[in-house]
Amino acid sequence: MTVMSSLARVLAAGSKTPQRVTLYRHLHVSEQPIVMVPIILAGETNAPLAVMVGSDPGQPEVIVTRQPRERAERLRFAERLAGHLLFPIASMAATTQRVDTRRPELSVRATQAPQVWVPNPAGVDYVRLLGRMTRFRSSEGPWAVAPSVRQLGIWLTWLAEQAEFADSCVLVPATRALSAVWATGQSDVEDGNLAAVMAWLAPPPGMAIIDAARRAEDPAVCPPAGPATDPTFDRLFLQPTLRDLASAATELARRQVLHRLTGMLVEQMRPTWDLVWQAIDLLGAEPPAARVARRWERQRDRFTAFHHYVSDGGYPQAKRDNAVRGAQRLAEMEQRLASFDAERAYDDPLVLADYRLAGEAFAGEVVASDPHRRVRGAQRSVTRPLVTVTTTDPVRLDVGQQVHDPSRNGQRALITSLDEATDGWIVELELQDKMGRGRAPEPGSVPAVGDEVVYTALADTFVRRGRAWPARENIPWTHGGPPPEPVPVPEDAVEDWS
Repeated sequence: MTVMSSLARVLAAGSKTPQRVTLYRHLHVSEQPIVMVPIILAGETNAPLAVMVGSDPGQPEVIVTRQPRERAERLRFAERLAGHLLFPIASMAATTQRVDTRRPELSVRATQAPQVWVPNPAGVDYVRLLGRMTRFRSSEGPWAVAPSVRQLGIWLTWLAEQAEFADSCVLVPATRALSAVWATGQSDVEDGNLAAVMAWLAPPPGMAIIDAARRAEDPAVCPPAGPATDPTFDRLFLQPTLRDLASAATELARRQVLHRLTGMLVEQMRPTWDLVWQAIDLLGAEPPAARVARRWERQRDRFTAFHHYVSDGGYPQAKRDNAVRGAQRLAEMEQRLASFDAERAYDDPLVLADYRLAGEAFAGEVVASDPHRRVRGAQRSVTRPLVTVTTTDPVRLDVGQQVHDPSRNGQRALITSLDEATDGWIVELELQDKMGRGRAPEPGSVPAVGDEVVYTALADTFVRRGRAWPARENIPWTHGGPPPEPVPVPEDAVEDWS
């Protein structure tokens, strides 16, 4: 929790009004979102009980497992879910556009990518585990399943893996997306309840926020946002109905009990379903930040590349990453997190204010500027303007450190001197780039005396250290040695679902 978010929470709790932590929305909101509200059976590891899924807020598809403890029923559940997820994914991948790029593999990009919304981070865990449980299934052999089950597992795993990256937006927990824009006067645990968050952001008409928040804590009125269910509901309604379903002697009796079970579960999922769509509309009405569209293009590139991999018969993701793949994935997570943090700060003054409070950025007024200063380079003299800035912000940067100007597309500058004044700091900076190709800087590329400027240590391009990753066959024995080729075998399906 940052200084700004902590302050926003205190203000929200005192005023009983949500406080903004960003001026803009930094998440892409798809025009064709897919919402999935899952419910699992208590006491089991991700045993799928029911799910409400679809792209139409008024007509959700409901899938219910007759006996979630039976393997065959779980696989039939996965097959039915695949019918509702794989078709929109394939439809989005089928429509592409040409892209001008030097990399041939990125010359084609899907015009859309799937964006699946779940109520909370527990829904992301549900997707990840369901993907692990289904991606190794085979369409042949003693445990044969429909080919769509394996395809579903591969895509669910990809969605869950992408959700681990800070800048990804293909699998979105609604509570996290809302908390990225607004702060409530609740704890983090309470913000994990979608009904509680929406009580602050969009309370029922005529109801005060504090009353709406109390109402959200009543599971009879606002059932849990899944995938876990309310223990009282489990004890009084769910378990007796499942027992009746298991003991039904005729097909007619089973259908009647199943109809009753479906109605009960729909009553549990529908309030959360409506809240997720309300959250999507609420976020979609917010103005997007400048770099949201660029991040969405990169996400569509990743979707297109993975769709080609799957279409070419690519293997399911391994159960565990080998040493090289794990290191590469960690490096990519660090790179994308650093770039995302910088892009948010460049686009949003409220986000940048958080870094100013931490001393990683400062804002001030230019009191001196030498735009035509030149210094001796390696082969010729180069333009290196000097700019002196006074600031009252706390500056926790060092001489020689590189900073960037968000208003000039991340123009680099080096801190050449840093002196403490009576009411702040005097910072002298040497500009390094983005001043044009001519001998004299282009107009506006160098701050003038009297200009208000902001500099930050955040860079919107993460520089990865030069490193040659070893090939698979060259992984040292200290890291497990060369891993075997991930060839699927029938024994993969033996893995216990629970």
